[in-house]
Amino acid sequence: MTDVANERPTGVAAEPTATAAPAPVRTRRPARLFAISTLSVLFVLAAWYISTDRGWVSPVFLPKPGRVVSEALANLANGQLGKDIWMSTQRVLLGFVLAGVFAIPLGIVMAVWPPAKAAVAPFVSLLRPLPSITWIPLTMLWLGIGEAQKVAIVFMGSWIYILLYTVESTKRVDPLLIRAARSLGANDLDVMLHVILPGALPGIIAGLKVTLAISWSCVLSAEMIAAQNGLGALIWQGKDWGNLALVLVGMLCISIVVLVADKLANMLERLLLPWERHHRT
Repeated sequence: MTDVANERPTGVAAEPTATAAPAPVRTRRPARLFAISTLSVLFVLAAWYISTDRGWVSPVFLPKPGRVVSEALANLANGQLGKDIWMSTQRVLLGFVLAGVFAIPLGIVMAVWPPAKAAVAPFVSLLRPLPSITWIPLTMLWLGIGEAQKVAIVFMGSWIYILLYTVESTKRVDPLLIRAARSLGANDLDVMLHVILPGALPGIIAGLKVTLAISWSCVLSAEMIAAQNGLGALIWQGKDWGNLALVLVGMLCISIVVLVADKLANMLERLLLPWERHHRT
């Protein structure tokens, strides 16, 4: 018996087989971007070296790169630089974590419950324009010049920004998702845990990453005025001694520590927000 399904009328061309379009090649893009970043850094370092080596810039205003490297190695060898980095990092992390623990729940409540926002918003408007350095006299009177005072400066300079990011991120959650969850029988707790928090989390994490850099500026303000150790104290000592290379060592250490913290935050973000990966590719 002839298989009718396999028969094809004569004179009719076979249907072309659909072939998948080749996927765009993206493997070279990260390498190219990394090469551009590396070349830009090397260009700045070369310009720094040439301008100081040929005397175009006085070492009074900008020391040679080798002088900065030797100063960093000397402070690493005597253990002072490692101690200063660790002390500043401790103060930043403690104040930053306390600010997050306080501000994130408060921000979520303010975003979903208008009376809470009405009660807290006036104080946020009054405190937000105040830089962290304005809190130094009061915190010194309240807490002295110990570790609690420096942590308090980080807290006071950070919590408002975390609060604002949290409020805005929570308010931007799609109301359609909330109504859909309620129509499926979700209660208030289910909506909060499974709709609002996952929807607001990307914005909250972005706010935490931005605020972490602000926290470093806060701790530097405290350490430059009332501290015997820490990167802020190191920079201030370099200024007092006329050692500009030491000042640059402290500044570079801050940048490196924040860069490492930002990379760790990106790794944590990828773990906590797997559904956001397609937005970043």
